[in-house]
Amino acid sequence: MSRVLRPLGTCAGLVALWWGLARFANIPAFLLPGPGAVAQTLVAQWGFLARNALVTLLEIALGLGLGTLFGAGCALVMVASRGVQRWLLPLLLLSQAVPVFALAPLLVLWLGFGLASKVLMAVLVIFFPVTAAFYDGLRRTEPGWLDLARTMGASRLAILWRVRLMAALPAFGAGLRIAASVAPIGAIIGEWAGASEGLGYVMLNANARMQTDVMFAALVLLAGMTILLWVGVDMLLKKLLHWAPEG
Repeated sequence: MSRVLRPLGTCAGLVALWWGLARFANIPAFLLPGPGAVAQTLVAQWGFLARNALVTLLEIALGLGLGTLFGAGCALVMVASRGVQRWLLPLLLLSQAVPVFALAPLLVLWLGFGLASKVLMAVLVIFFPVTAAFYDGLRRTEPGWLDLARTMGASRLAILWRVRLMAALPAFGAGLRIAASVAPIGAIIGEWAGASEGLGYVMLNANARMQTDVMFAALVLLAGMTILLWVGVDMLLKKLLHWAPEG
């Protein structure tokens, strides 16, 4: 019960602070609408907002799935082959040196205003945390376990699959949690660069029309989706990795 009440109490405190600023700080409503006005907008435009939220959720889910597969594959390949690691690791670092904001217009130009450019943006944001965490976990396998596997005659592939991979799963889970929390960033940036639907598209158009209440309503939906996604990933990982010790 306390695990549920604590986050609810935090959310209630933030909403109370928001209400207090909107009510007593003399901030115009077009700059900071109150929680009541945003709630009314959510109810009045629920169909429109929910439809666009589903588009963004689909982009996030596809990006998370593909980014996780790509990141895990890169980590396994780098551990399995030192030659590939020397070539691939600099490319992975270079991919993070270029800001995603700079890549978004190019991806929209190349792939169009549809789903593909947004999913690829999400993949670019997601895959590196997964790759870095999983690769680090694979490299830091307990040396005693590796020595025991070699003593028992295990092949290199068997050691990677049955020892290193299993030992690195908690680190992979940590990377996946980070990926779940940053997954919406790529999708929203892609929608800001060019889209015809999605919460990012809604926020951009509402900003141009000074409809701050609509912007806040879309932001609340996006925050709720991100929290639910992280909680879902966390619960799934705890169930699958129940054997991993927690501090």
